[in-house]
Amino acid sequence: MAYEAGALDATLAAAAGEDADLFRELRQAFAESLARQVDLLKRSRCDGNWQMAAMRLKGLAASFHAEPLIDLAEEALTAAPGEPTVVRRIEAFLEDFATG
Repeated sequence: MAYEAGALDATLAAAAGEDADLFRELRQAFAESLARQVDLLKRSRCDGNWQMAAMRLKGLAASFHAEPLIDLAEEALTAAPGEPTVVRRIEAFLEDFATG
């Protein structure tokens, strides 16, 4: 699932107003937070840690109205800890977002 500009960028733009520098800072902060959550998810091996990392990821996504990322976090919540396909899809979202 690739990142698509939409509600997430609209949320960031609304928060930044006319300040392009602030928009870039907010976008960078989101990307860094997302990267931290992906790292936690990747390192989670037990059910509890995996579920906590997936819930944090979902919370971050919901805070910024990132519907595709919410869907990915939901997939992680129902997957087995360490499920590589889910992790790869979330990493692809992060990479697309960071370069978009």
